[in-house]
Amino acid sequence: MIGIVMFFTALFMLLIGFPVAFTFAAVSVFFGILAGFIEVASNSEEGMALLEFINEGWIEGISMFDYMPFRIYSIQQSTILMAIPMFIFMGIVLQKTGLAEKLLESMGFLFGEIRGGVAISTVLVGTLLAASTGVVGASVVAMGVISLPVMLKYKYNTELATGTICASGTLGQIIPPSIVLIILGDVFQVPVGDLFRSAVGPGLTLVAAYILYILVLSYFNKDIAPAIPADPSRGSKKKQIIRALIDIVPSLTLIVLVLGSIFAGVATPTESAAVGCIGAIGLALMYRTYRHSMIKEAALESVKITSMVFGILIGATAFSMVFSYTGGEEIVEHAMLSLPGDEKWGFIIFTMLAILILGFFIDFIEISYIIVPILIPVADTLGINPVWFAILIAMNLQTSFLTPPFGFSLFYLKGCAPSTVRTSQIYKGVLPFIVIQVIILGIVAFYPEFFGMSAGI
Repeated sequence: MIGIVMFFTALFMLLIGFPVAFTFAAVSVFFGILAGFIEVASNSEEGMALLEFINEGWIEGISMFDYMPFRIYSIQQSTILMAIPMFIFMGIVLQKTGLAEKLLESMGFLFGEIRGGVAISTVLVGTLLAASTGVVGASVVAMGVISLPVMLKYKYNTELATGTICASGTLGQIIPPSIVLIILGDVFQVPVGDLFRSAVGPGLTLVAAYILYILVLSYFNKDIAPAIPADPSRGSKKKQIIRALIDIVPSLTLIVLVLGSIFAGVATPTESAAVGCIGAIGLALMYRTYRHSMIKEAALESVKITSMVFGILIGATAFSMVFSYTGGEEIVEHAMLSLPGDEKWGFIIFTMLAILILGFFIDFIEISYIIVPILIPVADTLGINPVWFAILIAMNLQTSFLTPPFGFSLFYLKGCAPSTVRTSQIYKGVLPFIVIQVIILGIVAFYPEFFGMSAGI
């Protein structure tokens, strides 16, 4: 049971605010040494001297970490994980080029004359930002700063406006190139390209469902998302369309270069990430926002975020090693296989609920590196398709970004929203979008063939 106690100890420490990487590392060392003392105590003869007991217990506990350097070295050699810093760099450079501002401005005027048009343009821009940057916090903040004031100015319902921005900003969790999918590809040891291809269908279905919801809501309630009068200063409709295309086409070109090269088998995700970095710098030059200082800032931010991810990964590796050595995996596997009803669907439903609840409190990186490795052996035993299971987890993690009271995108938006927008309004606004996400998650779970996947069940 020592592995289970270790798991809940780490979870408790995370909830009270201890740094993630240090929590996993410290808990692993403490319980690894404790397991050594318990092992010596259970096998020792009566009358063992105290100093001898301490010495043997210490050696037994520390020896558990003998292979830790090899584990860290294998992490450093992972070509899959090399894509993470490059995609982060690409996203930060695109954020600093003002891409979101240009897209929102053009598409807002393009769709503004339709009821709910600004909200629809927000969803479409969120999709483009997800496919080109994948940085959730940057997407939510950018759209909160630009799109929210416009919607409030034209008397959009506050709940609909805030919910649309939060939901659109989290699309970067499921639409490639998603950092979540890259991490899950490494954890599941499946090709990231397969995950990217499988995620496109559910991601675009989610976008379509958001737009349909906004259209239906604004059709039946004409005051909730009124149309914006045409602005003569913007020129004719034809000029507005041309201007929007000028802002959209470069972003689409970059998306095609990055994702198209992966889907066509021309490049690996790591190689396409390098192409994305060059493309992002090219867009900065095209928009005339390139500065040497911008590249330096983007590189420093990328190093900080990547260091955080790899710090957590090393701590999580130590944690999973001790958890496995102390018998935690066998206890979890036995418990999962003993769930009532059909063991495969019982396992899927239980894990989805557990990940959703844990997502209220801890970040997707911790869930990916701590919770998911515990579940993979059980999924393998049950013969579950790892690609399908990984897509379910990614969509679930996206939902956890929205769920009150601790959804990260809610905090991002509250931090940049006008003081007149209350937290309760943001919470109410995201609820319909959470329901939509759960429905799409259910469709992916029960009808995977609709998206060209197999559940293996």
